[in-house]
Amino acid sequence: MNKPILIAGPCVIESMDVLETVAQELVRLNQAYGLDIFFKASFDKANRTSIRSFRGPGMEKGLQMLADIKAKYGLRILTDIHESHQAAPAGEVADVLQIPAFLCRQTDLLVAAAKTGRIVNIKKAQFLSGLDMEFPVQKVRESGNEQVWLTERGNIYGYNNLVVDFRNIPDMHRFVQTVVMDCTHSVQRPGAAGGKTGGNREFIPAMALAAKAFGADGYFFEVHPDPDNALSDGPNMLKLSDFENVVKSLL
Repeated sequence: MNKPILIAGPCVIESMDVLETVAQELVRLNQAYGLDIFFKASFDKANRTSIRSFRGPGMEKGLQMLADIKAKYGLRILTDIHESHQAAPAGEVADVLQIPAFLCRQTDLLVAAAKTGRIVNIKKAQFLSGLDMEFPVQKVRESGNEQVWLTERGNIYGYNNLVVDFRNIPDMHRFVQTVVMDCTHSVQRPGAAGGKTGGNREFIPAMALAAKAFGADGYFFEVHPDPDNALSDGPNMLKLSDFENVVKSLL
């Protein structure tokens, strides 16, 4: 049986210390369990709640930091892009380019990501069904790239809350072989913490197990050594020290 894909890392690049702490733990877990693992971090989070929110170091510096992690620890890299011009330089470093949920219908962004030849991981928008994701997949494939993943991250039906319909996982399997569950963004409370996003990290392990029952191929976790003091998405990030137990439950 193939091991599931595991995507893990801090929400935003804060410092090399945080990146290296997470990378060292991922390497240790990979050695212990033989994981199919990708290191995730964002160089510029353009979709923050407030204009005063921390966004990251920017593309040039952030990609160099990710390249350093890749070279030093041998980890494959996933990072997200928000604008078409970011695709080519990000594709020189990252093995997977991720399309944020709110941008999954942006044709030019999808085409630019496809043309890098990298795997394109498209997050399902909070306002779309799993079946609606047929069309973003078509945009990537018709741009000459067959390497497409889809990621479930919940739907918004009211203010400041997300609900996961796990039927989206088999629905999206109609279009792609690899469907990932975003176990941390699915427990967000968007904009519910006074100008920033809240969340309920205590539900992350259950989200992962429910997705496993519905046939997910991979699991996305934002992890941090000290999420309560993280600069982005702390309330819905998993404590790095708790990550191993969650990983073991999925193997």
